[in-house]
Amino acid sequence: MRKVLFFIVILSLFFAGYYFYNTKQKSSVQKSTEVFEFDSKKEEEKVTKENNKKDDFVYEVVAENLNIPWELAFLPSGDILVTERPGTLRKIGNGEKIKIKGVVHKGEGGLLGMALHPNFSENNFIYFYLTSKIDGKLINRVERYKLNGNILSDRKVILDNIPGAIYHDGGRIKFGPDGYLYITVGDARMPKSAQDINSLAGKILRIKDDGGVPEDNPFSNFVYSYGHRNPQGITWDDKGQLWSTEHGRSGILSGYDELNLIKKGKNYGWPDIQGDEKKPGMEAPILHSGPDVTWAPASAVFLNGSIFFGGLRGESLYEAKIKDNKVVYFKSHFKGKFGRIRNVSLGPDGYLYITTSNTDGRGDPKKGDDKIIKINPKKLF
Repeated sequence: MRKVLFFIVILSLFFAGYYFYNTKQKSSVQKSTEVFEFDSKKEEEKVTKENNKKDDFVYEVVAENLNIPWELAFLPSGDILVTERPGTLRKIGNGEKIKIKGVVHKGEGGLLGMALHPNFSENNFIYFYLTSKIDGKLINRVERYKLNGNILSDRKVILDNIPGAIYHDGGRIKFGPDGYLYITVGDARMPKSAQDINSLAGKILRIKDDGGVPEDNPFSNFVYSYGHRNPQGITWDDKGQLWSTEHGRSGILSGYDELNLIKKGKNYGWPDIQGDEKKPGMEAPILHSGPDVTWAPASAVFLNGSIFFGGLRGESLYEAKIKDNKVVYFKSHFKGKFGRIRNVSLGPDGYLYITTSNTDGRGDPKKGDDKIIKINPKKLF
């Protein structure tokens, strides 16, 4: 009997000790886990802060829920302006919207290009390329305003009666290193007009900031180069040379989008040549997409030896690395990730800014479209 009681006591002490030890271990593990998770979170926050300091990000959304954004401009204050094709100028940050009077949003037309005067800090001049109507006919024009805060005033028509249509309106405007305003104009669905140096259609134009004709323009009018179908991007490289992206043929026969090195007074062939075709007196593109691929290029910016441009149909940020006026390699970034990419701009902070164009009736809008997206060029490989 004593042996049985002794055995029971020993067994009880064993289970009591086991329970105490196990409970203590669980408590210790739980505390260790809680401490570990807390430390891990702090470490993650620390690493994130360090990465942000190093600008170690690929892209971030700057603005969303925009209505067919087309062009960006960066104010000295740091604010971003964006044109929306239906006729609205929007200031990112405070959400202010300014309606531009007289804009007709039809087809590819509407409120398109925008440029700040090189001396904007002194004169507050801002320029717009827009589609309107005269006597029921679609036309494009360049207008200049003064922008003070959220108020546009002192409207002045700089260039009027640029041929317009529901397609092929061009629309990019930028001031060049020479201080003149460059304007891309599509053929307005009149291909033959691109070869007529007395027509503004199918051209890259060059004008003074007040609308005058520069004395050294090649044909003593606004025309700087001709034979273009629908150029929608212009930029200057580190040598001061002008480059342009241009939409090729469309419809059933798509393809032959172009990257051109633009020279004063030269003929770029539309509609007589495309791709690798050659004809005396006409310039072939430096790069083209071929007959089976469509980029639908809609912008251009030069950075670190490369020309970056957006692809609408191609749904990519394209990069053409330039050396000795030749493309040494060509690649696409973010293929299909953001949808249709309209504009690519270089911000004063050194980052690339793109606008999507998924709400223009040709895209597949996702939540938050359309957007402005900031991209770190150091992370593009």
